[in-house]
Parts: sequence; C-alpha cells; structure tokens
Amino acid sequence: MSDTFPDRETVRAAMALATRAPSVHNTQPWRWRIGSHSVHLYVEPELHLIHTDPDGRDLLISCGAALHHAVVAFDALGWQPTVRRFPNPAEPHHLAVIELVPGTPELPDIALAAAIPRRRTDRRYYSGWPVALGDIALMTARAARLGIGLRRVKLNDVLTTTLRQAVSHNARDLDYLTELTVWSGRYAALAGVPARSTPTPDQHAALPARIFAGAVLDQPAGTTAEDDNGSLLALGTSTDTPLDRLRAGEATSAVLLTATAQGLSTCPVTEALENPECRSIVRTDVFGDELFPQMLIRVGWAPLNADPLPSTPRRPLADVVSWFDDDSS
Repeated sequence: MSDTFPDRETVRAAMALATRAPSVHNTQPWRWRIGSHSVHLYVEPELHLIHTDPDGRDLLISCGAALHHAVVAFDALGWQPTVRRFPNPAEPHHLAVIELVPGTPELPDIALAAAIPRRRTDRRYYSGWPVALGDIALMTARAARLGIGLRRVKLNDVLTTTLRQAVSHNARDLDYLTELTVWSGRYAALAGVPARSTPTPDQHAALPARIFAGAVLDQPAGTTAEDDNGSLLALGTSTDTPLDRLRAGEATSAVLLTATAQGLSTCPVTEALENPECRSIVRTDVFGDELFPQMLIRVGWAPLNADPLPSTPRRPLADVVSWFDDDSS
C-alpha cells in the first residue's frame, strides 16, 4: 500500500460500501472514477427519473448519500478524506473529489461503516416504542456538522390531506406510473425496487406511502398503522442550490447510518417532497419558511416479530467504478 493513496483492494472495499447507499427507486445514479491521488464522483444523467423527479433534486440527494457512504468507508479503512464539491464549474456532472491521507479511524467512524451493510429501507409499520430523544439529538448533531437542519415533523390535517392528494395525483399520471413500473416490482434486476422490499401501502395512514408495482412484502403480524410510534424527521437547507441538495444527501446518509447503528429502522420518504405543494407546506409548517425541505425520513423500532429484510440489488462495481489509467479495471 502506498503511503499517499490506498491500493486498489482498499479502494474497491470502500466503493463496495459506497454503492450500498440508498437512491431514489434504487437507480444508483452515480459513477466513480479513481485517479492516482483522488477519488471522483460523477452523476449519471441518463438515470434521472424525469417524471418522478423533474428538477433532479432526488438525483443529487442520491449521489450525496453515496458520497457520504464513501467518506465513512475510507475513514473506517484508515484514510482521512477531504471533500471538494463541484470542483469544476464547467463540468456540472462532476459532483465531488475525495482526497485522502493516512489516518486513524475512531470508534464512531467504524460504527457508521459497520452500519452500511446492515441498513435497509424498511417501509413496513414500526412498533409502538418511541424513538428516544437522545437518538434524535445525535442524528440532529451529525446532520448539523454537514450544515443541514433537522426537525421532527408533527403531521397535521392540512399536511396529511395534501400528501394524500399528491399520492392520488401520481396514481392518475400515466408517465409517472410507467416510470415507476419500470423501476419497481423487480425480481432479478441489478437496480430498481424489488417486489420483496415493498408492502402494500395503507393509503389511510397519516403518512401515505408510495405505491410501488408488485408489492409482496408482508407487514409483521398484528401490526397496524395506528400502533406505529415512529418519528418523522425533515432535513432542510438554508438555500436550494445543487450544492445544498448534494449536502442534504450526505446528511441523509449520516442520519440513516446513525439510526441503524443505534438499532433503529429507517425509511427515506421522497414522494411527498416531489410535489411542490407538499414541499411548500413542509417548508412553512416544519421550518417556519427558514429552510428548504430536502428529505423526510421515517425512523422507528421494528416490531419484535418483524423478519429481517434482504439487501436490495446493486450494480457490479465494474459497472460504476473505473480507474483513469485503466477504464477496464
């Protein structure tokens, strides 16, 4: 191993963890290029879901989550990362550069990296146990270190009604439904949301869920939406630039991994903020018009009888990682 840059085996180990990041519809819209002294993240514009995510906000948040996963992985592997975001204004698809120097990982770094393979998007009901305020405080602190505000969301009639209207609108949008069907209900694909990962949503729940194709995941026996005592968290940024959205993705990763390390279940909620009216209401009701909402996350304790969820598929590293001096690597 070089004293100035990790060897390929170490880079591949870090990239294997980075590509475990969550992404909208599990599109995995990123590409990594490895130089002799740095690691580069690019967005894959052809994986932009133009009907689900017309302004590309989910796209950048997804890539931001992968960026943070990579930072966590390199840190835990003994390489201290420094990140430069949007390093070349003339190349907007070049999202970040990670520069590395040898370092000594600390226990929190190792705990977050260890949470990456265990994290799942759990769309099922959570148990009646409340999420401890100390756990939420830790998530809030880690989001704040990335410049992102975190607030708990108290659902009210106006927000719930608007959310249901948004879900109903999407259910009548043929282009949206076609795109959703392409990217969900899958059984053997390397991307997309598998049928085994999605339960049939309860559209009478206070927070209605996205209606994925071919849902076959059972709810834990005896659980209902009324028993779910999970918390809904909102991440917000002071402005709404591509940089803010990328950093919101990093904070999303930090919150998800922190929750997983604490033993909690999590589920990013993207459909609500894809609707401009819903996003405006969250901005006013949750952030007092001070922050732009970028992500909602459900956090809670899984019921004791909940079966473990299988991991969702990922594209092979060879499809998303290449070296500048050897694109076949």
